[in-house]
Amino acid sequence: MQYIENKTFDEIEVGQSAELVRTLKAEDIELFAVMSGDVNPAHVDAEFARSDPFHKVIAHGMWGGALISAVLGTELPGPGTIYLNQSLSFRHPVGLGDKVTVRVTVREKKPEKKRLILDCLCLNQDGETVIKGEAEVIAPTEKVRRPRALLPEVHLHERGASYRALIEATRQYEPVRTAIVHPCDALSLSGALEAASEGLITPVLVGPRARIMAAAKEAGRRLDDCEIIDVPHSHAAAQKAVELARRGKVEALMKGKLHTDELMGAVVDRNSGLRTERRMSHVYCFDVPHYPKPLFITDAAVNIQPSLNDKRDIAQNAIELAQALGVERPRLAILSAVETVSARLGSTLDAAALCKMADRGQISGGLLEGPLAFDNAVSKSAARTKGIDSPVAGDADILLVPDLEAGNMLAKQLIYLAGADPAGIVLGARVPIMLTSRADDMLCRLASAAVAQLFLRRRPPRLEIPSEGNAHD
Repeated sequence: MQYIENKTFDEIEVGQSAELVRTLKAEDIELFAVMSGDVNPAHVDAEFARSDPFHKVIAHGMWGGALISAVLGTELPGPGTIYLNQSLSFRHPVGLGDKVTVRVTVREKKPEKKRLILDCLCLNQDGETVIKGEAEVIAPTEKVRRPRALLPEVHLHERGASYRALIEATRQYEPVRTAIVHPCDALSLSGALEAASEGLITPVLVGPRARIMAAAKEAGRRLDDCEIIDVPHSHAAAQKAVELARRGKVEALMKGKLHTDELMGAVVDRNSGLRTERRMSHVYCFDVPHYPKPLFITDAAVNIQPSLNDKRDIAQNAIELAQALGVERPRLAILSAVETVSARLGSTLDAAALCKMADRGQISGGLLEGPLAFDNAVSKSAARTKGIDSPVAGDADILLVPDLEAGNMLAKQLIYLAGADPAGIVLGARVPIMLTSRADDMLCRLASAAVAQLFLRRRPPRLEIPSEGNAHD
């Protein structure tokens, strides 16, 4: 165990010094900004910084002051030191990658009150003075030796950064003409209008006109440029939106203020719905704070207890979505409770069969591995511990869950315990369907629209043949 030990006033001599060396990283600037609330664009906005006098992002001046404090509090004098005064003169900016040496040197001792005057100096890798100053402290008189505190790990996550990147990726494409099904509350209507303002969709509002106008008034929105198709109630709105999609009048659907079952009932209707030869399934695209890339989860919203053939389509839908969002060859982990095949656990048999189907070309475009427990799918160290040698294990892009219950619980755990942001769509129908939840905030609604647009614009053309064999529950 490492220990931290001070130097008492009597042990300290004039001329004695201590130092630390630190290289400035982007994480240092971000952490200091979070802790202090100082979001001066000179420190956190690279575009702005290029136009300021230093032409680059620089550290907060007090970052160097904090390092001086660290030397005084941990090295010289160390634990028990009481800060009295500190002067700082900032001589040179510190940029990303600069290596800073922080040194304090005892200049004067004042025995009557056990005080020290110390010169403080910060130098960069070129020997230039970055900060110069003076500290006055009360030095400890008793010896202190304590175990060095273990600091918590800090994982920085910029909420919404990956979703904003998705939205930026849509700028080259035309908006998707989208039927907004029963947008009769302020949140669902505002989500559709914000998606329109971002160039993601051209909304066609399908629902009771009076209720839509009341929602617009509540949200403080104007509908002057919006097409409204007046129908009497939510059931009629779902039927009308599906009819528009069948006739090619809209390219996508977005759920408003109605139950998912009501919308999907119209979508899967055998005679007038939007069926294809492909099983319909929902795919979540998650931005998870502690995962290094988007994480897709399927199916957590549509298929209750999918069969092996259903899972084949569910896997293919997710692979095609991941490819449309820029993952060239998605890694798909087929989840179960264990990572070995067992006749007693049906999900492991399905996983093994799906992997063989991929080998035979029945599932294309991705790398499949299963069965895998959740930890082995997302943690390389867990996979190594279990002796699993696979390009998918620990690095999955897509998690295919055994059934809706498992998927729904996993998705909501990520949202409410891990701070993940959800976006998602239903695929396998004639048009993509954005199943936004009442709990989704504006960013998630915009991300779902971006996902739908990228899927439509980037997915290679594929013939969809309606089939009675595609029977939905």
